[in-house]
Amino acid sequence: MTSDSPRIASDISGLTNVPPLSRLNFMSVSAAAAAGYTLAAGPVRAETIKTDTTGLDAGTAHVAVQGGEMPVYFARPAHIRNPPIILVAMEIFGLHEYIRDVTRRLAKLGAFAVAPDYYFRLGNLVSIREIGKLMPLVNTKPDGELIADLDATVRWAESQGGDKNRLGIIGFCRGGRTVWVYCASSSDVKAGVSFYGSLIDPTAQKSIWPKSPLELAPQMKAPVLGLYGAEDQGIPPAQVERMKAALAAAGKTAEFKEYPGAGHGFHADYRPSYNKDAAEDAWRQMAAWFKKWNVLA
Repeated sequence: MTSDSPRIASDISGLTNVPPLSRLNFMSVSAAAAAGYTLAAGPVRAETIKTDTTGLDAGTAHVAVQGGEMPVYFARPAHIRNPPIILVAMEIFGLHEYIRDVTRRLAKLGAFAVAPDYYFRLGNLVSIREIGKLMPLVNTKPDGELIADLDATVRWAESQGGDKNRLGIIGFCRGGRTVWVYCASSSDVKAGVSFYGSLIDPTAQKSIWPKSPLELAPQMKAPVLGLYGAEDQGIPPAQVERMKAALAAAGKTAEFKEYPGAGHGFHADYRPSYNKDAAEDAWRQMAAWFKKWNVLA
Protein backbone atom coordinates (compact mmCIF):
# COMPACT_ATOMS: atom_id res chain seq x y z
CA MET A 1 0.00 0.00 0.00
CA THR A 2 1.40 3.39 -0.95
CA SER A 3 0.66 6.70 0.67
CA ASP A 4 -0.92 7.84 -2.62
CA SER A 5 -3.57 5.10 -2.65
CA PRO A 6 -4.48 4.08 0.87
CA ARG A 7 -7.02 1.31 1.24
CA ILE A 8 -8.39 2.56 4.52
CA ALA A 9 -8.89 6.05 5.81
CA SER A 10 -5.70 7.26 7.46
CA ASP A 11 -7.61 8.74 10.39
CA ILE A 12 -9.08 5.31 11.18
CA SER A 13 -5.72 3.62 10.85
CA GLY A 14 -4.50 5.97 13.56
CA LEU A 15 -7.37 5.00 15.85
CA THR A 16 -6.26 1.39 15.99
CA ASN A 17 -2.87 2.14 17.53
CA VAL A 18 -3.27 2.90 21.23
CA PRO A 19 -1.05 2.36 24.27
CA PRO A 20 -1.60 -0.54 26.69
CA LEU A 21 -4.61 -0.06 28.93
CA SER A 22 -5.08 -0.25 32.68
CA ARG A 23 -8.64 -0.99 33.76
CA LEU A 24 -8.31 1.36 36.72
CA ASN A 25 -7.91 4.39 34.45
CA PHE A 26 -11.16 3.96 32.53
CA MET A 27 -14.90 4.28 33.11
CA SER A 28 -17.18 1.29 33.09
CA VAL A 29 -19.15 0.85 29.88
CA SER A 30 -22.37 1.87 31.61
CA ALA A 31 -20.81 4.99 33.15
CA ALA A 32 -19.29 6.08 29.84
CA ALA A 33 -22.58 5.62 28.02
CA ALA A 34 -24.48 7.49 30.74
CA ALA A 35 -22.02 10.38 30.46
CA GLY A 36 -22.70 10.62 26.72
CA TYR A 37 -19.38 9.39 25.34
CA THR A 38 -18.98 7.23 22.28
CA LEU A 39 -17.93 3.64 22.90
CA ALA A 40 -16.88 2.91 19.33
CA ALA A 41 -13.49 4.54 19.94
CA GLY A 42 -12.69 2.14 22.77
CA PRO A 43 -12.48 2.55 26.55
CA VAL A 44 -13.29 5.98 27.95
CA ARG A 45 -10.76 7.55 30.32
CA ALA A 46 -11.95 8.20 33.86
CA GLU A 47 -10.30 11.64 33.98
CA THR A 48 -11.99 13.45 31.12
CA ILE A 49 -12.07 17.24 30.95
CA LYS A 50 -15.39 18.69 32.08
CA THR A 51 -16.20 22.29 31.15
CA ASP A 52 -19.15 23.92 32.89
CA THR A 53 -21.65 26.36 31.42
CA THR A 54 -21.05 29.18 33.90
CA GLY A 55 -21.25 32.43 31.96
CA LEU A 56 -22.46 30.64 28.85
CA ASP A 57 -25.65 30.07 26.93
CA ALA A 58 -25.46 26.47 25.76
CA GLY A 59 -27.82 23.87 24.42
CA THR A 60 -29.17 22.11 21.36
CA ALA A 61 -31.02 23.46 18.35
CA HIS A 62 -32.02 22.30 14.87
CA VAL A 63 -30.94 23.73 11.53
CA ALA A 64 -32.96 23.22 8.36
CA VAL A 65 -30.91 21.37 5.72
CA GLN A 66 -31.72 19.21 2.74
CA GLY A 67 -33.21 16.01 4.07
CA GLY A 68 -34.41 17.24 7.43
CA GLU A 69 -33.60 19.17 10.57
CA MET A 70 -29.94 18.83 11.56
CA PRO A 71 -29.21 18.85 15.32
CA VAL A 72 -26.49 21.17 16.52
CA TYR A 73 -24.91 21.74 19.91
CA PHE A 74 -23.91 25.32 20.62
CA ALA A 75 -22.27 27.35 23.37
CA ARG A 76 -21.67 31.09 23.48
CA PRO A 77 -20.74 33.77 26.02
CA ALA A 78 -23.91 34.94 27.74
CA HIS A 79 -23.09 38.65 27.72
CA ILE A 80 -21.10 39.25 24.54
CA ARG A 81 -22.93 40.72 21.57
CA ASN A 82 -22.08 39.50 18.07
CA PRO A 83 -19.40 36.96 19.07
CA PRO A 84 -17.27 35.28 16.40
CA ILE A 85 -18.57 32.00 14.99
CA ILE A 86 -16.41 28.88 15.24
CA LEU A 87 -17.64 25.64 13.69
CA VAL A 88 -16.66 22.42 15.46
CA ALA A 89 -16.21 19.56 13.01
CA MET A 90 -16.59 16.30 14.89
CA GLU A 91 -14.90 12.95 14.58
CA ILE A 92 -16.77 10.02 13.00
CA PHE A 93 -18.48 9.13 16.27
CA GLY A 94 -21.34 11.59 16.24
CA LEU A 95 -22.16 14.49 18.52
CA HIS A 96 -20.98 12.98 21.80
CA GLU A 97 -19.78 14.52 25.05
CA TYR A 98 -16.18 15.21 24.03
CA ILE A 99 -17.32 17.35 21.10
CA ARG A 100 -19.88 19.15 23.25
CA ASP A 101 -17.18 19.89 25.83
CA VAL A 102 -14.84 21.27 23.17
CA THR A 103 -17.69 23.53 22.08
CA ARG A 104 -18.01 24.87 25.62
CA ARG A 105 -14.24 25.38 25.85
CA LEU A 106 -14.35 27.55 22.74
CA ALA A 107 -17.23 29.55 24.18
CA LYS A 108 -15.11 30.23 27.26
CA LEU A 109 -12.62 31.85 24.84
CA GLY A 110 -15.35 34.18 23.58
CA ALA A 111 -16.71 32.32 20.56
CA PHE A 112 -20.19 31.33 19.46
CA ALA A 113 -19.15 27.72 18.91
CA VAL A 114 -21.46 25.37 17.03
CA ALA A 115 -21.02 21.63 16.48
CA PRO A 116 -23.37 20.40 13.74
CA ASP A 117 -24.40 16.74 13.71
CA TYR A 118 -23.95 16.43 9.96
CA TYR A 119 -24.15 12.61 10.19
CA PHE A 120 -27.72 12.81 11.54
CA ARG A 121 -29.19 11.30 8.36
CA LEU A 122 -27.33 8.08 9.20
CA GLY A 123 -28.91 7.69 12.64
CA ASN A 124 -27.52 8.10 16.15
CA LEU A 125 -23.85 7.28 15.68
CA VAL A 126 -23.09 7.71 19.37
CA SER A 127 -25.08 4.53 20.08
CA ILE A 128 -22.98 2.43 17.68
CA ARG A 129 -20.30 0.59 19.63
CA GLU A 130 -18.40 -1.22 16.89
CA ILE A 131 -16.07 0.65 14.55
CA GLY A 132 -16.74 -1.95 11.85
CA LYS A 133 -20.41 -1.00 11.78
CA LEU A 134 -19.73 2.72 11.93
CA MET A 135 -17.24 3.07 9.09
CA PRO A 136 -19.49 1.97 6.22
CA LEU A 137 -22.01 4.60 7.31
CA VAL A 138 -19.76 7.65 7.70
CA ASN A 139 -17.87 6.84 4.52
CA THR A 140 -21.08 7.49 2.55
CA LYS A 141 -21.12 11.20 3.49
CA PRO A 142 -20.49 13.19 0.28
CA ASP A 143 -18.31 16.28 0.49
CA GLY A 144 -20.93 18.31 -1.36
CA GLU A 145 -23.54 17.55 1.29
CA LEU A 146 -21.02 18.16 4.07
CA ILE A 147 -20.18 21.63 2.74
CA ALA A 148 -23.88 22.48 2.37
CA ASP A 149 -24.53 21.41 5.97
CA LEU A 150 -21.70 23.62 7.23
CA ASP A 151 -22.93 26.56 5.17
CA ALA A 152 -26.40 26.11 6.70
CA THR A 153 -24.85 26.04 10.17
CA VAL A 154 -23.10 29.35 9.52
CA ARG A 155 -26.33 30.95 8.31
CA TRP A 156 -28.12 29.73 11.43
CA ALA A 157 -25.38 31.02 13.75
CA GLU A 158 -25.47 34.40 12.02
CA SER A 159 -29.27 34.52 12.45
CA GLN A 160 -28.69 33.97 16.18
CA GLY A 161 -26.36 36.95 16.48
CA GLY A 162 -23.01 35.43 15.56
CA ASP A 163 -20.46 37.44 13.58
CA LYS A 164 -19.99 35.79 10.18
CA ASN A 165 -17.17 38.22 9.46
CA ARG A 166 -15.09 36.40 12.08
CA LEU A 167 -15.76 32.81 11.06
CA GLY A 168 -13.42 29.99 12.04
CA ILE A 169 -13.53 26.21 11.92
CA ILE A 170 -11.83 23.60 14.08
CA GLY A 171 -11.96 19.84 13.60
CA PHE A 172 -10.59 16.56 14.90
CA CYS A 173 -9.68 13.35 13.07
CA ARG A 174 -12.20 13.07 10.19
CA GLY A 175 -13.35 16.51 11.29
CA GLY A 176 -9.78 17.69 10.76
CA ARG A 177 -10.14 16.62 7.14
CA THR A 178 -13.38 18.61 7.09
CA VAL A 179 -11.42 21.72 8.07
CA TRP A 180 -9.20 21.40 5.00
CA VAL A 181 -12.19 20.71 2.74
CA TYR A 182 -14.23 23.63 4.05
CA CYS A 183 -11.35 26.07 3.96
CA ALA A 184 -10.93 25.18 0.28
CA SER A 185 -14.65 25.72 -0.34
CA SER A 186 -15.84 28.70 1.66
CA SER A 187 -14.64 32.23 1.05
CA ASP A 188 -16.25 33.27 4.35
CA VAL A 189 -13.84 31.35 6.60
CA LYS A 190 -11.12 33.51 8.10
CA ALA A 191 -9.02 30.69 9.60
CA GLY A 192 -9.09 26.96 10.29
CA VAL A 193 -7.37 24.59 12.69
CA SER A 194 -7.05 20.91 11.79
CA PHE A 195 -6.23 18.46 14.55
CA TYR A 196 -4.71 15.39 12.86
CA GLY A 197 -6.99 15.66 9.85
CA SER A 198 -6.32 13.10 7.13
CA LEU A 199 -4.56 14.47 4.06
CA ILE A 200 -4.81 11.68 1.48
CA ASP A 201 -8.12 9.90 0.93
CA PRO A 202 -8.67 6.24 0.02
CA THR A 203 -9.05 5.89 -3.74
CA ALA A 204 -12.32 4.01 -3.21
CA GLN A 205 -13.88 7.23 -1.91
CA LYS A 206 -13.20 9.25 -5.05
CA SER A 207 -16.82 9.29 -6.20
CA ILE A 208 -18.06 11.07 -3.07
CA TRP A 209 -14.82 12.75 -1.98
CA PRO A 210 -13.66 14.20 -5.33
CA LYS A 211 -10.44 15.71 -4.00
CA SER A 212 -8.33 14.96 -0.95
CA PRO A 213 -6.93 17.79 1.18
CA LEU A 214 -3.59 17.35 -0.58
CA GLU A 215 -5.27 17.85 -3.95
CA LEU A 216 -7.22 20.83 -2.60
CA ALA A 217 -4.08 22.67 -1.48
CA PRO A 218 -4.13 25.14 -4.41
CA GLN A 219 -7.76 26.03 -3.61
CA MET A 220 -7.31 26.99 0.05
CA LYS A 221 -9.12 30.25 0.75
CA ALA A 222 -8.18 30.61 4.43
CA PRO A 223 -5.01 30.10 6.48
CA VAL A 224 -4.95 26.73 8.22
CA LEU A 225 -2.99 25.53 11.23
CA GLY A 226 -2.29 21.79 11.12
CA LEU A 227 -1.61 20.02 14.43
CA TYR A 228 -0.27 16.48 14.07
CA GLY A 229 1.29 13.72 16.13
CA ALA A 230 4.72 12.60 15.01
CA GLU A 231 3.80 9.02 15.95
CA ASP A 232 0.49 9.00 14.05
CA GLN A 233 0.44 5.64 12.27
CA GLY A 234 -2.24 6.75 9.82
CA ILE A 235 -0.87 10.19 8.95
CA PRO A 236 2.92 9.84 9.01
CA PRO A 237 5.23 12.87 8.97
CA ALA A 238 6.00 12.25 5.29
CA GLN A 239 2.38 13.01 4.40
CA VAL A 240 2.46 16.20 6.44
CA GLU A 241 5.63 17.25 4.60
CA ARG A 242 3.87 16.69 1.26
CA MET A 243 1.00 18.89 2.38
CA LYS A 244 3.40 21.60 3.49
CA ALA A 245 5.12 21.50 0.11
CA ALA A 246 1.85 21.57 -1.84
CA LEU A 247 0.58 24.59 0.10
CA ALA A 248 3.90 26.42 -0.25
CA ALA A 249 3.98 25.73 -3.99
CA ALA A 250 0.49 27.19 -4.31
CA GLY A 251 1.43 30.26 -2.27
CA LYS A 252 -1.07 29.43 0.49
CA THR A 253 -0.71 30.44 4.12
CA ALA A 254 -0.47 27.55 6.57
CA GLU A 255 1.54 26.47 9.56
CA PHE A 256 2.10 23.06 11.07
CA LYS A 257 3.21 21.75 14.41
CA GLU A 258 4.09 18.12 14.99
CA TYR A 259 4.32 16.67 18.48
CA PRO A 260 7.04 14.12 19.24
CA GLY A 261 5.69 11.12 21.11
CA ALA A 262 2.07 11.93 20.27
CA GLY A 263 -0.10 9.72 18.10
CA HIS A 264 -3.45 10.10 16.42
CA GLY A 265 -6.17 11.49 18.68
CA PHE A 266 -3.72 13.12 21.08
CA HIS A 267 -6.23 15.85 21.98
CA ALA A 268 -9.12 13.45 22.68
CA ASP A 269 -9.04 13.46 26.48
CA TYR A 270 -11.58 10.62 26.66
CA ARG A 271 -9.42 8.15 24.69
CA PRO A 272 -6.31 6.12 25.53
CA SER A 273 -4.47 8.11 22.85
CA TYR A 274 -4.66 11.33 24.91
CA ASN A 275 -1.35 13.12 25.36
CA LYS A 276 -1.77 15.86 27.95
CA ASP A 277 1.29 17.94 27.08
CA ALA A 278 0.62 17.87 23.35
CA ALA A 279 -3.10 18.53 23.84
CA GLU A 280 -2.59 21.54 26.08
CA ASP A 281 0.03 23.09 23.81
CA ALA A 282 -2.12 22.45 20.73
CA TRP A 283 -5.06 24.22 22.38
CA ARG A 284 -2.85 27.25 23.05
CA GLN A 285 -1.63 27.17 19.46
CA MET A 286 -5.23 27.02 18.24
CA ALA A 287 -6.29 30.03 20.32
CA ALA A 288 -3.27 32.04 19.18
CA TRP A 289 -3.99 31.18 15.55
CA PHE A 290 -7.58 32.39 15.76
CA LYS A 291 -6.42 35.58 17.47
CA LYS A 292 -3.78 36.13 14.80
CA TRP A 293 -6.43 36.00 12.08
CA ASN A 294 -8.96 38.08 14.05
CA VAL A 295 -11.43 35.31 14.67
CA LEU A 296 -11.00 35.55 18.44
CA ALA A 297 -10.49 38.90 20.14
